[in-house]
Amino acid sequence: MEMSVRVGFVSLGCPKNQVDTERMMYSLKKDGFELVQDAALADVAVINTCGFIQSAKQEAIETILEFVQLKKEGRIKCIVCTGCLVQRYKDEILSEIPELDAVADLGSQADLAEIINNALDALQNDAAANCRLYDADKYLLPLEGGRILSTQPFYAYLKIAEGCSNRCTYCAIPDIRGSYRSRPIENILEEARSLADKGVTELVVVAQDTSRYGEDLYGENMLCRLLKELCAIDGFKWIRTLYLYPERITDELIDLIASEDKLVKYLDVPIQHCNEQILKRMNRRGSRESLTELFTKIRQRIPDVTLRTTVMTGFPGETLEQFEELSEFVNQMEFDRLGCFAYSAEEGTPAAEFDAQVDEEEKQRRSDIIMEQQMFISGRLNERAVGKVIETVVEGYDRYAECCFGRSAADAPEIDGKIFFTSDKKLTVGDYVSVKIDDVIDGDLFGSRV
Repeated sequence: MEMSVRVGFVSLGCPKNQVDTERMMYSLKKDGFELVQDAALADVAVINTCGFIQSAKQEAIETILEFVQLKKEGRIKCIVCTGCLVQRYKDEILSEIPELDAVADLGSQADLAEIINNALDALQNDAAANCRLYDADKYLLPLEGGRILSTQPFYAYLKIAEGCSNRCTYCAIPDIRGSYRSRPIENILEEARSLADKGVTELVVVAQDTSRYGEDLYGENMLCRLLKELCAIDGFKWIRTLYLYPERITDELIDLIASEDKLVKYLDVPIQHCNEQILKRMNRRGSRESLTELFTKIRQRIPDVTLRTTVMTGFPGETLEQFEELSEFVNQMEFDRLGCFAYSAEEGTPAAEFDAQVDEEEKQRRSDIIMEQQMFISGRLNERAVGKVIETVVEGYDRYAECCFGRSAADAPEIDGKIFFTSDKKLTVGDYVSVKIDDVIDGDLFGSRV
């Protein structure tokens, strides 16, 4: 009997990419391939790349080269690359890394089984040098179908749309992924029910812009209706929505999050900046005044809300005064969670051609200042948690610290912080327990189960 081909995946980048990987895994298993957890121990390594900003591209290239070395050592037979980096630079990847056996863009992911079989056949016939490029329409990327979850078993991402139509001047996503396209609400709910049946209790709703959901498909915004329908599904305890654009956060959405128990009181609202001129150059809306008004309203209507945002420093034309305005705004708002990135000039985007580009060192210096500010803000906010009892989902046991660890509803998986705690009872991953916070050490909360 012929041995099945062992395939391992490496998924880089965002949760949306991870969902694509999970669909490919399901498709291959259905076609008779054996999936292995460690791609370095497989016959075939499939690398799903990210190509969003320079650091992500660098990570993808380094990962590919690591597997090229494994192939040279005879530890794996075949390497297939797909994802955003491939979509963006397929010809360059082909010419620069000839050791790859197949390069498949986003639209080709549906044909992965055939791509792998063709690559293995080529190897068997000593045609390994003829790296194959699979070039299909990006809009053929599968948005539905089964998945094999690669997250911990109690939580999963639910991708409700693909692509983006916002056309921020710094961002290549619309060119890579195509224009925004919502999935039909019935198909999303069917997938959500399937996840609940598998034991998922925390659902994380994602898209490039979740707050735009439904506008292209139904002619009106349908996010609130979708969230209400998701809340009606038995099994979910926490439903979290990521990537909400500030100008699309309506009073209806705020009130729904405030009133619906299953919707965690956590809003992820990337603002990028607060200065009106910089936002206009980014092709984004808003101003310091409108953002202040929005976040003040959210905090008034949703008690104990957790606000997360991302900002960017060193965008072309950003003056010291405009940076200082951003710095003041971050201090004023006291965001619970904040990520700051130095602007990355991405070729093919309008902003890369703008005048008044900021020096790399200066961009990073400004980013470091914002993150240092945020460290003090987070420290102050964490101190306020001492003495409180916080519901925590168990993620595992730390053998070195000899205690359990997990997250509260205020912490998104793989992004935010952890809670470490002792327990006199053996716990299982996915259990929800009450933890009394006793201390803060290096930004993490420590406590004991009560």
